[in-house]
Formats: sequence, C-alpha cells, structure tokens
Amino acid sequence: MPLALYALTAGAFGIGVTEFVIMGLLLEVSADLGVTISSAGLLISGYALGVVAGAPLLGAFTGKWPRKTLLMSLMVVFTLGNLACALAPDYWSLMAARVLTAFAHASFFGVGSVVATGLVAPDRKASAIAIMFTGLTVANILGVPFGTWLGQAYGWRATFWAVTMIGIAALAVIAFLVPSDEQAEDEADTGGALAVLGRGPVLLGLLTTVLSWVGVFAAFTYIAPILTQITGFSDSAVSPILLVFGGGLVVGNLLGGRLADRRLVPTMLGSLVVLSVVLLGMTFAIHNRVLAIIAVGLLGAAAFATVAPLQMWVLEKAEGAGQGLASSFNIAAFNLGNAIGAGLGGLIIAHGPGLGAIPWVAGLVPLAALLVALAALRLQRLDAPLAPVPACPDPAE
Repeated sequence: MPLALYALTAGAFGIGVTEFVIMGLLLEVSADLGVTISSAGLLISGYALGVVAGAPLLGAFTGKWPRKTLLMSLMVVFTLGNLACALAPDYWSLMAARVLTAFAHASFFGVGSVVATGLVAPDRKASAIAIMFTGLTVANILGVPFGTWLGQAYGWRATFWAVTMIGIAALAVIAFLVPSDEQAEDEADTGGALAVLGRGPVLLGLLTTVLSWVGVFAAFTYIAPILTQITGFSDSAVSPILLVFGGGLVVGNLLGGRLADRRLVPTMLGSLVVLSVVLLGMTFAIHNRVLAIIAVGLLGAAAFATVAPLQMWVLEKAEGAGQGLASSFNIAAFNLGNAIGAGLGGLIIAHGPGLGAIPWVAGLVPLAALLVALAALRLQRLDAPLAPVPACPDPAE
C-alpha cells in the first residue's frame, strides 16, 4: 500500500478523535460553560447534523476542485474548527465551531475514498478504503481515551488544542505524500455530478447504509447503561470493555475490506446478516458478563465490517460523474444512521419494552437494510442490457 494512503489515515484519525472525544468530556464542558449535561450532549447531535449538511453544501461548491486541493482545504477547515472550539467563550460559540468542523467530515471521507481507490490496483480498492478508515478505528481505541484523559486532567480546551495540532500534522503529510491530480472531466460538471443522486441504485445504496447504522448506534449509544444496569458491571469497567469494542472495529474494518476485494456483493450482504445476528445474540449475551464482553467485541467487528463494502458499493453504482459526491453522501448516510439509531434507542427505553430490548430491536434494522440491498441488486439486473443473441449460421454456407 502506498504511503499516500497513510496520509489519508492520519486525517481520518484526527476527524475520529474530534467527533467522539466530546462524549467523554460532557461533564467538564457543562461545568465550565454553565449548561446542563443534556445541553452539552447536543454538541454530539450538532456535529452529526453538520456532517449531513456538509456533504451537499461542500459537494456543490467544490465539484471542480482537484482532489488533493480539496483534501487539503478540508483539513484547513477541520483545523480551524478545532481551534475555534478551543477558544470558544460560550456554549453557542462551541456549538457553531463543532458544526463548522463537521462540515469537513463527510467530504474528507468521501473524496478520500475516491483518492484511496485510485492509488491502488483494482483488486485492492476496498482494502484501500479500509486502511483509510483504520484512522477512525484507531481514534476510538487510542485517541479518544487519551483525549478524554487530557481534558479531564488539564481542561477540555486542552483536548481541542491537541486535536488542532493533529490537524496541522495531517495537513502536512497530505501535502507531501498525496499525489497531485486534476479533477476528471466527467466530475467537473456540477450538474452532472448532482445527477448521480437521481440514480435508483445509488439512492438504494445510501438507504442501505443508513439502515445498517441505525441498528449499530441504537445499541452502541446505550452500551454503558446496558452493561451497568443489565449485565451488572461497575461504571469503572465500562471503559476497558469499550477497548474490546475498539479492537473489534479494527479487525472488522480490515477484514471487511479484504473480503470485499474478493467478492464485493456477497461480502456486503453477508456483513449485514452477521451484524443482525450479533445484535440479536446480544439480547441473551448481556445477561452474562463473559458473553457480554465477547458480544461487545463482535459488535465492533460486525459494525465496521460493513463500512468498506458499503462505501465501495456506492462508489461502483456512482461510476463516472458524481462519484466523489455520492461517496460523500454515503458518509453522511452513516452519520444520519447514527443520529436516527440513538433516537430509536431512546424511544425503546422511554416508550417501548425498555433497555434490555434494545439489542433485538436493533438487530431487526440491518435485516431491513438487507432487503433494500437485495431490491437494489434486482433493479440492477432488470436494468442491465440484454446480451446479444448469436446469429444463426446460414444453411447455404
């Protein structure tokens, strides 16, 4: 794998830290800025909405930019956004800075996926996407725990100063390692790029991504109360167990990319089935401590085993004009699934069968994603041109 891929991984690492580290600093932020914990929690939702909004806005304005220039510009936005977070004087300034930072998220991963696939041989494209997303998984294992410790020890602003430094470093390695390019002619036309979002297979691919991650985040958002209130772990045991989840993320991410390089469609469909089975199995596993830890690790592996296949599948369906835009929209689809999944879990707790029922309800959602994917494949077969019928030989010859 070329070094340029690891430059993209560095950017993904920084973005992963800034997205998730706020979860461990809600108490510090709420106390320092004089807001409730629930208000501080909206900083997570604001970031997710910024990711969803950033994909179409930046996609429409930057469609003609060379990809390296765009990647570097996105890292500048990311770095300035984190600097603004570190300097934010009040809650609403911090919220605005978080949303600004989130604007770079979908486009970076979307364009980065296209760049990554262009750096390797055709049979390594999904693995290249997986390596870029390894930065996101490592951020969960190392970056977020360290950022949480730093913020608790020296104040939450110290964490954002550190992420700002990560952004500067990522910008430098992208500038030095990612090769220069010219935007392809078929993507230079913004109207043509937007037209890709009208393709049925692309829209069904985006819907598949949303549904798959609704299931993931319906369970993961409430994993701490599940482990403490149902399984019986202490609060201090949750962080080490989440390291198991992070390890599963890395393994599942790389395995999903490698399998998708061999057979994309079976890997994509199979990963959705496995994700559903793991979530349904958690319904029973959370009542036993050993099984619960194993289930958390398997959830991480099953969740990220879907990422590279789903991203690669949308890229294939958007071949030609608008590939980068469709790729960015698919990243936004992951985050939209995150937001909907968290809301679904909250509804199950407040108005449904309760906390213990979250895993089995969440496990049904990837099955809906599987049905959508199968519908997309059927539509693809129906739209495929018929093979020409061989001419019959002339009896006179």
